[in-house]
Amino acid sequence: MPTVLRLGALRVTIYPNDHPPPHVHVIGAEGEAVFHLNCPGGPPELRESLGFNGPAIRRIAADLLPHIATCCRDWSAIHGDI
Repeated sequence: MPTVLRLGALRVTIYPNDHPPPHVHVIGAEGEAVFHLNCPGGPPELRESLGFNGPAIRRIAADLLPHIATCCRDWSAIHGDI
């Protein structure tokens, strides 16, 4: 699972054997959340979360937003064109 981005203590990963639509897994000490990227311009949309509370989810989504285009390019590099 390649780490494509770090948001402070959080790792943003894309699993090579994962399925569309393009999404990332955000992993930290509190848990894991999955966000659909809504390529190419976002906004990120929460698919599921285990352990993160509402304020943390909103912060993660806001922190992901400026990196959507890069994450979409990374998804395409790993999985092929979207």
